[in-house]
Amino acid sequence: MPKSLQGELTATGRKFAIVVSRFNDLVTRRLVDGACDVITRMGGAEDDITVAWVPGSFEIPLAASLLARSGRYSAVICLGAVIQGSTSHHEYINSQVAAGIMGVMRETGVPVTFGVITCESLEQALDRAGGKSGSKGVEAALAAIEMASLVTRIGVAVG
Repeated sequence: MPKSLQGELTATGRKFAIVVSRFNDLVTRRLVDGACDVITRMGGAEDDITVAWVPGSFEIPLAASLLARSGRYSAVICLGAVIQGSTSHHEYINSQVAAGIMGVMRETGVPVTFGVITCESLEQALDRAGGKSGSKGVEAALAAIEMASLVTRIGVAVG
């Protein structure tokens, strides 16, 4: 039977960094609240969560990179809200932010999760920030918790 590795949803003893955009803060503050809540519900301590605020979603990858490279965090959670306007500007922002976050994860080996809402309206954003469509902040935090555990297990299994 093949060996199976899987992360657990326990944040106990782990430190998490959250990078969040101030732009659209009506939405992003709700994302942060959801992420922090789920980390503490999964056994993490509030003192083990660091929140770094950046001006907009475009700046998220740089802060995520610096935090991941610091060696102080088990995972970095990226949160933002890019709402479509009357131009195609949002498409450029969304693709670059996603690519930047993926690049940080590949380069550092630290789990970096994508909780950036991309939507057509403020109403949709609020629905995805803890409204009727759930919370992307919670989802990104759960993924970070599970991946931090899996990375540890892979290190033990390989090492």
